[in-house]
Amino acid sequence: MAMSYFLLFYFVIYMGNAIYGTYLPVYFQSIGATPTQIGALLSVGPFVAVLAQPLWGAVGDRAKTKNAVLGWLIVGSGAMILLFPFSEAFLYLLVVVCLFTFFQTSIFALSDAITLEELEKHKRWSFGPIRLGGTFGFAVMSITFGWIAKDHIGYLFYAYALVMLVSLMLLAKFPKVSGYQSAGNKMQVWVLFKNRKLVTYLAINLVLQITMGYYYTFFPVYYKEMGGDSVLLGWSMVISSLSEIPFLLFASKIMKRVRMTHILLLSSLAAMARWFIFSFTDNPYWVLPTQLLHGLIFIVLTVTMAMYINQEVPKELKASGQTLNGLLNLGLARIIGSFLGGYASEAYGMRSVFVFNGWVAAACAAAIVIISLRQARSEQALDA
Repeated sequence: MAMSYFLLFYFVIYMGNAIYGTYLPVYFQSIGATPTQIGALLSVGPFVAVLAQPLWGAVGDRAKTKNAVLGWLIVGSGAMILLFPFSEAFLYLLVVVCLFTFFQTSIFALSDAITLEELEKHKRWSFGPIRLGGTFGFAVMSITFGWIAKDHIGYLFYAYALVMLVSLMLLAKFPKVSGYQSAGNKMQVWVLFKNRKLVTYLAINLVLQITMGYYYTFFPVYYKEMGGDSVLLGWSMVISSLSEIPFLLFASKIMKRVRMTHILLLSSLAAMARWFIFSFTDNPYWVLPTQLLHGLIFIVLTVTMAMYINQEVPKELKASGQTLNGLLNLGLARIIGSFLGGYASEAYGMRSVFVFNGWVAAACAAAIVIISLRQARSEQALDA
């Protein structure tokens, strides 16, 4: 029964991700924000996340239960988002984004830490199918709120707060997961950096996530400039969400049989193709099938790294390991993708930035090939 609550929780919590992640840039555009201002607003939050993620990770590892910490994050993000409608002043919005992000960005990392630790006690279940609930929740809310946003974009704040309330109610049904350092066995997060493979995979993931950071910030704006309305934008997000299903169904088997370097290579090539295609078309309808490539990029990078960290990291640093990954993916990557992407968009145009991102993904693919060849040589030397 507990596993069904995990599935439903992911379904609901990712509804919130669809609301603010997809439509917050559209809201900023609707109140007259420039691309540079939108980039700044959506990058200052991740900057706060860089500071907040290690804090919440440490608190989660040392708390009596990780559930209580996650509860505070859900309440805080739901309350902070209700501050947005009070003013359209840029500095005010900048402050509110910081407050909101302080709570919001660690929700998914801590949710993954709790879920993965509980799943270790129930071998019949795997993380992929449970995380699939988030994919369906994101897809349902993307299209549902797309219709609402067409005429009432400001409703996004109240819809998100309601989603957080339901998430909190579902969290109350979770089994309690303790922070392993609460018993007194202290371990610093810097221990993680001694794992060279983990650091290498995190670095590659970071670079690819920077291009995703630009996508999440500017694709809604770029798509609307291309001629797509909020409803079509919602459908594009539905397609990208549903494209995650095949990987999530087989994530555990893939992780056991396929090298991490090969998984990262596939994601790099898919990202390269996606960004180049975005830059080559002016037709919003041609973008829709391209969104299928999303299922080989974001979800693959996110889930494989979460599972790899859960396998490789000492139990005393489970939450810290997940929040470190979140710090890089939802913090540093979004800062670079949003902030620098905003300036680059104004200077060169969004189309040119997507071309640049395509070359960045190609460079990642080349780096992965080099790393794979070196690993193969090392293994051959050990076998000799």
